Amino acid sequence: MSNGRRILAAVLVGIGALVYGISPVDIIPELIAGPFGFADDLAVFAGAGFAIWKLLTGRGPATGTGATPPPAG
Repeated sequence: MSNGRRILAAVLVGIGALVYGISPVDIIPELIAGPFGFADDLAVFAGAGFAIWKLLTGRGPATGTGATPPPAG
C-alpha cells in the first residue's frame, strides 16, 4: 500500500470512529446503561487508534503464508 493510501485510510478510520462516537445510535446506549454505555465508544476509539497506528507505522499483517521458502539449489 502506498504512503498516500495509508494516510487516506488512517484519516477515514479516524473520521469513522468520530462519527460513531458522536452518533446517537449506539450498541450500548448511554441513556439506558449509564456510564457503562460509554464502553462501546471507548472500544471503537481504541480499535481505531490501534488501526491508525498500524497503518501509519507500516506494521500491517505480514504478507505471505509464513512458510519458509525451499532452499536454493
